[in-house]
Amino acid sequence: MSGDGALDELRSAYLYRVIAEKESGTVREALFLELATSAEGQARIWAEKSGEALPAYVPDLRVRLVAALVRRFGVRSMRGVLAAAKVRGLSIYSHPAPGHSLPGSPGGMEQRHEGMGIGGNLRAAVFGVSDGLISNASLMLGVAGASSDNRTILLTGAAGLLAGAFSMAAGEWVSVRSQREMYEHQIGLERDELEEYPEEEAEELALVYTARGLPKDEALALAQRQCADPVNALKTLAREELGLNPDELGSPWGAALSSFLSFAIGAIVPLVPFIVTTGRPALMATLGMTALALFAVGAAISLFTGRGALRDGLRMLLIGSATGGLTYVIGSLLGVGIS
Repeated sequence: MSGDGALDELRSAYLYRVIAEKESGTVREALFLELATSAEGQARIWAEKSGEALPAYVPDLRVRLVAALVRRFGVRSMRGVLAAAKVRGLSIYSHPAPGHSLPGSPGGMEQRHEGMGIGGNLRAAVFGVSDGLISNASLMLGVAGASSDNRTILLTGAAGLLAGAFSMAAGEWVSVRSQREMYEHQIGLERDELEEYPEEEAEELALVYTARGLPKDEALALAQRQCADPVNALKTLAREELGLNPDELGSPWGAALSSFLSFAIGAIVPLVPFIVTTGRPALMATLGMTALALFAVGAAISLFTGRGALRDGLRMLLIGSATGGLTYVIGSLLGVGIS
């Protein structure tokens, strides 16, 4: 473990210097250079504990790839990848300017994250319904353009609903599970480091607070208070150094079920008319129900855009109509070509 700890810290130091290079000329440059120095010091501690010489660090292919992506796309867009590579101090990219939202101050991170879980779930549900509605309606209209057989259209819609819902659920499960695994791995590393060198961890945390505008003495005092309680320290380090909020990770199974249901709710709308009737009446009913549902979903999306419900509803209706109309035409052409 000691040898791995030293290599982990050397890898972090290398990436800190890449970030500092990318942030050259900004207030963040000094933070990441200091974090690089701190990581190199922690690597020496691990090496001393193992009784081995500090190894010369040569970045492997994965680290070189991460460095290249940071240089190409910037630090902010690569936060998730950098957090997985044990890079700290990423929470400063959550704040528009230094000195904002320090722990223990009004408007801090604890307050900013309150209620975001519900809003995030609602947003995901609305967009899940939108995906199911547009994709399954378009699929069914494409088949309806090629064939008037009610059984074929009904089977296509049912298959589209199940395939899409299971695909969404699987993707969401993998996404949330991977996020949790990354968090659990990183918090395990932080726990080991707090046990091995708590003072250095507090100093590292203080660097983040200093970069956000707090005087050095106050930043160190605050970091030491945060790190005094091991349980609180782990949560604080996750938020402030990794930019992760443990309270918002969610359940993989809950996320999968939510995605499945939201997609299925949208996908079943164009399917219902073909269950209760056949032929042209079913097709006309599908068009009408899908149009109303598209407008309703667009109006619901306005809750997150802050724009007018009528505007967003009409926009969603236009997009869905264009998608469905295009697939119907393509289906008709394919139907003629095949026959």
